[in-house]
Amino acid sequence: MNTRTHYDVAIIGAGMSGLAAGIRLAHFGKKVCIFERHNAPGGLNSFYSRGGRKFDVGLHAMTNFVRPGVKGTPLTKLLRQLRIDRAEFALCEQKRSRIAFGPCGETTLAFSNEFALFESEVARAFPAQIDGFRRLVAVVRQYDDVSLDATAESARAVVRTHVTDPLLEDMLFCPVMYYGSATEHDLEFGQFVIMFKALFLEGFARPFEGVRTVIRVLLEKYRAAGGERRMKCGVARIVANQGRASALVLDDGSEVTADHVLSSIGALETERLLVGPDVVDDGGAVPPGNAAEGEWRVRAGGSEPSAGTPSRQSAISNFNSQAAPGRLSFVETISILDRQPAALGWGDDTIVFFNDSVRFDYARPEADVDPRSGVICIPNNFQYGPGRELPEGIVRVTCLANYERWAHLPEGEYQTAKQRWFGIIQRSARRFLPPLEQPDAFERATVATDMFTPRTITKFTGHIGGAIYGAAAKHRQGRTRLENLYLCGTDQGFLGIVGAMLSGISMANYHILQKRS
Repeated sequence: MNTRTHYDVAIIGAGMSGLAAGIRLAHFGKKVCIFERHNAPGGLNSFYSRGGRKFDVGLHAMTNFVRPGVKGTPLTKLLRQLRIDRAEFALCEQKRSRIAFGPCGETTLAFSNEFALFESEVARAFPAQIDGFRRLVAVVRQYDDVSLDATAESARAVVRTHVTDPLLEDMLFCPVMYYGSATEHDLEFGQFVIMFKALFLEGFARPFEGVRTVIRVLLEKYRAAGGERRMKCGVARIVANQGRASALVLDDGSEVTADHVLSSIGALETERLLVGPDVVDDGGAVPPGNAAEGEWRVRAGGSEPSAGTPSRQSAISNFNSQAAPGRLSFVETISILDRQPAALGWGDDTIVFFNDSVRFDYARPEADVDPRSGVICIPNNFQYGPGRELPEGIVRVTCLANYERWAHLPEGEYQTAKQRWFGIIQRSARRFLPPLEQPDAFERATVATDMFTPRTITKFTGHIGGAIYGAAAKHRQGRTRLENLYLCGTDQGFLGIVGAMLSGISMANYHILQKRS
């Protein structure tokens, strides 16, 4: 039983960023405890059991994949800082993915972990745009996406200086936005660069056993380093006193104290835990954040602020400004098949990003779900090696959804809505996969289904509004209004599974391991 009541560092949330921060801190002798309200670690990238099967939550693929020997990338930095041998993650590369636009995917761009394929596809489908595309890629490669001096600017505006065809523009934005954007319609160019590199210049991979492998490795590293973990033990309140987090009140009413607190649950979600004489009820104010607030370089020795880091007082002032919760949420359908998808003719595509409309509309829909665009993921279609295949077929489809439309439905209406939208989403997505020889072959092969909604996301992650990627405003320094309370993860701003882990590492490095007066 855990009996300690004071820690060097308390971490709120056992997601990827919280676990990574815990490992990094424990490696340097810090007494660390992670507090997690639920019974499974992983946060937005976890798993659950139903009907004897284990379902991944969140993981389609790990982005930022590079092969052994490639240096200076997010994955290699992550492995070095957490002292993980890359073989422990057992990452298997994608086969091929596609971006498919048009009523039935008439315009396609294939890509893999070899960037040359994507470049050749752009040249094939948009010959008049290839020179501009290459100029854009050169800008992306040269862009310092961790610089504090870069001026925040519209990604669409930058892309349009090189790519003039609206269709190609939307096809480039669709994967980037679905896999990391917390903003509607557009995103900051630095965020676009991060995701473009992660998806196209690096690539996709997946452990054979899915997200459980990643979580297992992180837990083993954390345990071996001496970190403590309290599951089914959430933080109900953060007591603020004299500008510091003076205590954490747990769900059972007990209290613990810590020199430093790292929260991975989101900025607004963290702000709403604050109580005490220092806290003014401002309607849930949270920091707006921007690219100029600070980003931290992950290096072998830790993270360091780049030139022009604003003062702490400036960061506190920003934290006390008004900001809104994230607006973007999703539904996802999961179909389990009694055969490999290849038996249906679906054996080539790992992930398909689709859109059937004239323009790609990345925004909260007015209806419950927007089935016009989305992501199809087929986990069977990674390169697992000869004679190695998942025991059952899996097809996942993700679409944009409206949290408010789902959140308050009575249970019976909620289940009816799930059933109705499941069929609509499936029919929409199948237009972008090779046609079946027998129209009902997919239904006959399906042995189990499940579906999560924005309501599910809030229930199991605590994210307000079911916002997968948090609020649109990010806080690169990870600072809050309290001098010993810091953010990591979703609202700190690094993207993807690898990005989440790097977020935890970098915030631990800068704020705690390299703490400055």
